[in-house]
Amino acid sequence: MAVEQPGQMYCFSAFRAVMVRTIQSPSGALSLRAIPALARSRSSSGASSAHLPAGLFERVLAALRRGRLERGMIPFCPSDRPPPGKVRRVRLVIARCSVDYVGRLKAHLPLATRLLLVKADGSVLVHSDGGSYKPLNWMSPPATLRVTSPEETEVEEGVVEQWTVQSAKTDDRLIINIYEQLHDTSHDLGVDPGLIKDGVEADLQRLLAEQIETLGTGYSLIRREYFTAIGPVDILARDATGATVAIELKRRGDIDGVEQLTRYLELLNRDPLLAPVRGIFAAQQIKPQAKVLANDRGIDCITLDYDAMRGVDDSESRLF
Repeated sequence: MAVEQPGQMYCFSAFRAVMVRTIQSPSGALSLRAIPALARSRSSSGASSAHLPAGLFERVLAALRRGRLERGMIPFCPSDRPPPGKVRRVRLVIARCSVDYVGRLKAHLPLATRLLLVKADGSVLVHSDGGSYKPLNWMSPPATLRVTSPEETEVEEGVVEQWTVQSAKTDDRLIINIYEQLHDTSHDLGVDPGLIKDGVEADLQRLLAEQIETLGTGYSLIRREYFTAIGPVDILARDATGATVAIELKRRGDIDGVEQLTRYLELLNRDPLLAPVRGIFAAQQIKPQAKVLANDRGIDCITLDYDAMRGVDDSESRLF
């Protein structure tokens, strides 16, 4: 996550332990009171800031001497860069907090216990115990997180720390007032391989092309991805009578898929080498409205059993 000094970054897992409550005076005098405060800070487990990177205190002191340390901010040291292909640590904080979103719209979350998630990509998310995966509020990257001490009036209300998450693209801000931290951990998740989807349209197309007789006895494949001027037809085949059949495949078939196949059929039927061309709309699930529209236009609908096609499920041995 980027801090306000351009080109400088730092893992915010250390913020609670290193937040500087004093800054360098305008005259340039160094306030060393910040350094003991670092040593006295403690993690949620009670251990004395042992999770901080080696040499962090020295870099804080050096930054103060150079006049580059702002209140609640630590400049990034290039030696802290993660190895190639790695991501920065993700921070999980459970805290009693209130949250205000200020910008294009205003929203307020009253004081409650919540999960604060600071991700390595710069996003900050506020979760509750309900609402499934969706956060109550969030700030998308790129963003700047600044951790500061509360004002005197906020201290009287019980605030011990304030997070200000500023969007880098807009004036939107997420202001989190923390009253009590119950848990604070950081983890390096490493490289994520990404989501590998199974049962997408490409898988259905490949399996149906290999098992073209699923559509009926005597069917033969002409080709997959048959090119037309308005896009490729998923599968072009011939039925037992030798007539051309255009097949449009979807995981979940809706009206848009029927409309798409209709446009293909209109174009293909202009080709004297292919005409007449009829259509088959095939999907794992087909909505009733799509079936009605397809039948009205003379298009057959077929529901595909993906598990049976890939040999995982034997539909013939099932009771129902």
